[in-house]
Amino acid sequence: MLRYPVKLSRDTNGTILVEAPDIPEAHTFGEDQAEALLRSRDAIETALSMYIDDRRPIPRPSPAKRGSKLVTLPALTEAKIALYSAMRQQGVGKGELARRLSCHLTQIDRMLDLFHRSHMDQLEAAFRALGREISITVSRAA
Repeated sequence: MLRYPVKLSRDTNGTILVEAPDIPEAHTFGEDQAEALLRSRDAIETALSMYIDDRRPIPRPSPAKRGSKLVTLPALTEAKIALYSAMRQQGVGKGELARRLSCHLTQIDRMLDLFHRSHMDQLEAAFRALGREISITVSRAA
């Protein structure tokens, strides 16, 4: 699972500020810690979505430092990031993947859109087209 560490700090107006050291573009706030952490997931996903749009590499989460909290990204988001990373590693663009899957470019755009509710079978087909497969591990919650 992708778990990014975040740093929480109190602002002068009493709100809780959130920063993600691995993703400088991801910052947000909340009235309390719970709200700040909830918003931090959206901030991280939004920043990573910009990385994909800009064709930048996705940073791996660093180990959590003392006092930091971890924000876990949804499994579907992680699968989309893995697809994007596999495409980058192989030098396969969206057009080439669409050709391999015999689909329209808009379908590939949706598969890489972190906020679109893609179907897992579509992602599985995309991974197969790249010579990869999805492997799921279920473990006890921390």
